[in-house]
Order: sequence, then structure tokens, then C-alpha cells
Amino acid sequence: RTLFLYPPFIRRLQIFKFGQEVRKDGPESHFKKQGTPTMGGVLILAAVFLSTVLWSDIRHKAVWLLLLVTIGYGCVGFYDDYKKIKFKNPAGLAGRWKLLWQFLIGGVAMTLLWQSSWWPQGWPTIAFDSSINLPFVNIQLFNPVLVPWLYLPLALVFVVVGTSNAVNLTDGLDGLAIGPIMVATFTFLVLAYAAGTTLADFNIASYLRITHVEGAAELSIFCAAVLGAGIGFLWYNAYPALVFMGDVGALALGGALGMLAIFTKNEILSAVLHGVFLAETISVMLQTTYFKWTKRRTGEGKRLFLMTPIHHHFEKLGWPEPRVIVRFWIVSVMLALVALASLKLR
Repeated sequence: RTLFLYPPFIRRLQIFKFGQEVRKDGPESHFKKQGTPTMGGVLILAAVFLSTVLWSDIRHKAVWLLLLVTIGYGCVGFYDDYKKIKFKNPAGLAGRWKLLWQFLIGGVAMTLLWQSSWWPQGWPTIAFDSSINLPFVNIQLFNPVLVPWLYLPLALVFVVVGTSNAVNLTDGLDGLAIGPIMVATFTFLVLAYAAGTTLADFNIASYLRITHVEGAAELSIFCAAVLGAGIGFLWYNAYPALVFMGDVGALALGGALGMLAIFTKNEILSAVLHGVFLAETISVMLQTTYFKWTKRRTGEGKRLFLMTPIHHHFEKLGWPEPRVIVRFWIVSVMLALVALASLKLR
């Protein structure tokens, strides 16, 4: 349905002059993107929210928490985009305030996941589980459990907030972020179904020797909604893009991927599945650290990459933008196949 709603939505964005602000220090080829309608993620979130509410069990704890993080992070991203447009400054909301709200919203969600007694009696729930599943390792042989006060902050920082910001860093080329997002979402759909479904007397999770998560199959509806909305968005975000996702979409969908990893007990595996997002983040961290270190030692900062996030490095090497995008998509598919292979290779 989003496929048909985007044309009038894009026209509205153009009327209200909700256009992208491009980095002045970015690749010269990006200057032509200045003014391209942004905040296209609003329609993605609207479609995902309505589809999830209509088709899933809205009383389910996991559904509520997933929507809380998705819509909450979307609001943070919306305000960030609004500031960029209003003040014509690509910096937007200050990083410390963005992180503060991400930690606050994510912290509330993680606390509600932990405290099941705070949930209405009789409503479907999803059990809090602080165990750590290692990819390709049989949980019957090795399944360490962390105390809640250690698991909760680690999961919040590295899985939820980390994934949210990593996706946001990746969203720098036409279609670059939404492709791996959809690949990861489809993978989580399979993982959620496998972890939470019992067919007659056949328990899929027990057969695959992964953690059985009661109620996890309900998350597959949310995943399907993201896939449907993502396809509609990609139609107009593919190179050359007619609309950009904006932080409203990137932060929200990144946070959702993090929550899906926690619900399906694939926190560690998500580092493999989200390898493209992880590489983008690590490239920025390495670039910043190396620049500061060399400047302190020699008085002149040096760079490891031509430009970060790393997709800009390949652009600077002379790769056409479509080549960078498609090759990153291919890598994300390969990583998803590795993640799915872990279901059986244990």
C-alpha cells in the first residue's frame, strides 16, 4: 500500500520544503541531492504501526515493547530531521541529546521486559531471559547466563542503541540502508518463527537446538509489516532517490532490529547479521581514533580511510554510487545466509 501512497506523500514533502541538507564536506556527487525530500520514514512507520496493530495480538508484551522502541526512536529521529530542515544544518539534534533520549526510551522498554509483574494479568507475555546464545554452539552444551543488572545495560547499549545509530550511519546513499534492513528483517522473521512455533508436538526450537521463546512467533507479523513498507519505500528510494528515509526511519528501524535480536535471543548473532551496519560504525570509530592519536603524536591528524562512513571511502576510490549500494546489499545477503546457517550447524 505504501507503494501507492508515496507519490502524494513526496509531493507534500516538496510543498512543505522538507528537503535533505547535504554535508558540505561530503563527496561532490552528493551536492545534487540537496533539497531531495526527506523524512520518508514517516510513512514506513505509519504503515508498520497500523499493520502491527491490526494483525497482531496487540495485548502481547513483545508487540508493545517493539512498538514503543520503534515509534519512540522515530520521534527522536523526527525531531532531528525537523531541526536539520528548519535551521538548514545537517548536524540536527546534538548527539548527546539524541543518545539521552535513545537510552531513556530503550531503558524503559528493557525494564518493562524485565519486570513481568508490571504487565496486566492474563495478557500474553514474553519471558525475560538473560542467557547468551552463541552462534553455531548447541545451547545444551554451552548457554551462559548473565545477571540482569549486567545483561540489561549491555543489551541496551550494544544491541538496541548501537544498532539504531549504526543503521543511521549507513543511511548515506540511495537505498543503501533499506536493503540490509529488509534482509535483516526477513532473517528475524525466520528466527522468530523458529524460536516461537510448535507444530502439533514438534517443537522447532528444540529440533534446531536453539532457545525456545514462547510468543516470539507473534513478532513475525511486525517483520512482515516492515518488509512490505520497505518494498514500497525502496521503489522511490532506489538510485536516483526521489525521497530519503531520514533519521525518523533509520533510528526507528535500527532500534527495532535491536529489539528483535533481544526477543529472539540472537544478540551475538546480530553482530554477524548486521555486519554492514557494524562495518560502517567501526570505520567511523577507527577514523576518529586514528586522527586524534596521530594529531597528538605528530601535530597533524591522519586518516585511515579517504572518508567515513566507509561507503564514502569507496565513492572516493571512484566506485559509482550504484556499485557501492549493490555490493553492500550482496554482503548483507551473504551475512544473512551465514546467520540462517547457524540454525542447523550447531
